[in-house]
Amino acid sequence: MSTFRKEIDAVLESIRPAIQADGGDVEFVKFDEEKGLVQLRLLGACESCPISMRTLKEGIEKRMREQVAAVREVQAV
Repeated sequence: MSTFRKEIDAVLESIRPAIQADGGDVEFVKFDEEKGLVQLRLLGACESCPISMRTLKEGIEKRMREQVAAVREVQAV
């Protein structure tokens, strides 16, 4: 497992309790080091939540970019 993957997993684990408290979850799918793109799958309540993209961009992506130098963007797949 790459260092970036470990850092990404650490960020996901730190935010997962808040997401799960609302009935959702997030699953790592892929990281493209060249593009700095993290792909995640939204699960549970997050799949149909009208503000899930806001959570993804303003919450998850913001924290990822702050804590993992190689991350430039987070995308739901």
